[in-house]
Amino acid sequence: MNFEFILLILLIIIFYSYIGYIGILLIFNSINLLFKKINKNYSAYQPEVCLLVVAYNEEEFAEKKIRNTLSLNYPKKLLHKIWITDGSTDKTPSIVKNYSDITLLHRSERKGKTAAINRALKYVNSPIVIFSDANTILSPNSISEIVKLFINPSVGCVAGEKKILKKDKDNAVNSGEGLYWMYESILKKTESNFYSTIGAAGELFAIRTELFNTIKEDTILDDFEISLQVVLNGYKIKYAPKAYAIENASINIKEELKRKTRIAAGSYQTLFRLKKLLNPFKNPILWFMYVSHKVLRWTIIPFSLPLIFVLNVLIFSKCTSCINFFSILFYCQILFYLLVLIGYFFQSKKIKYNFIYAPYYFVVMNLSLIIGFFKYINKTQTVLWEKSKRET
Repeated sequence: MNFEFILLILLIIIFYSYIGYIGILLIFNSINLLFKKINKNYSAYQPEVCLLVVAYNEEEFAEKKIRNTLSLNYPKKLLHKIWITDGSTDKTPSIVKNYSDITLLHRSERKGKTAAINRALKYVNSPIVIFSDANTILSPNSISEIVKLFINPSVGCVAGEKKILKKDKDNAVNSGEGLYWMYESILKKTESNFYSTIGAAGELFAIRTELFNTIKEDTILDDFEISLQVVLNGYKIKYAPKAYAIENASINIKEELKRKTRIAAGSYQTLFRLKKLLNPFKNPILWFMYVSHKVLRWTIIPFSLPLIFVLNVLIFSKCTSCINFFSILFYCQILFYLLVLIGYFFQSKKIKYNFIYAPYYFVVMNLSLIIGFFKYINKTQTVLWEKSKRET
């Protein structure tokens, strides 16, 4: 077996998914700019919207979230607000009940976030519904930035930006998650300019209400599946970087791994459930973007990392005195995993030069995909959301 060939193929896939793909999009976007006319006549577009917040035991954050909502720069008479707190056993429902302009939906039975969304959408009468998590703070002009993109009839969903609250000194989770979302934001913006963003994050996104289809109650990643269903209906997802939601990172790597594992299990569920996205003949451009951005990262890259190291060791062991590409790669991998170990041992330390945590977070992120895969296969990932403890 040609170990060198296999190793090179795996390296090319990783390089393509994280760097080559976005490079290709940037080239095409540069070409498109030469012929594209920019329409800015949408500032006056202000349709009725409904801000939907699904909350489970969020008494610590509910008041802050409501005050943030009330301060948003959008006409009050056009902004409807619904909170659904099914299953909450703390003071969240009573806090929301104090605000007469917020519609509170509450049942004592807890069936999960997806079931809550399905129930809440029956009460939405506005043409656009905006989803937002209860533990995030929205930028003042977030709603205006989102709705103006809907003036284009081909747009069925708009994804906002997720930001991690940045501090002068961060630990492994803060720095790793922050760097990850900085990269994802650039990629999402590039995808949006090219054709369509691939999916949306639940912290902040919106869809045309008429495009919502009831989703199965065992759905783990409701936000991702709702947004991709819109794409399957022939519409595009656009990205609004000036509409952002800020949240704190998980309090430690253990909590972050738990959160990422759940997301990973939901990603595999979506992959097998929305098989139409894997058909290159239905929509070749969408297929190319979906495979490049998501499928390769879910199916090949996580399992490639340990395999690349093992193959590299086997190749290097044949000629330890050789100086070639594979020997240089071997030493680079040793250095990389030394940085991973440093990140592991100092994960709770808050340091100024937090980029040192990037290798460790990258490995944790891919480890969560491996764990999530087996959780999905073994059907051990519950649909009921277990909140991750976050920094305050």
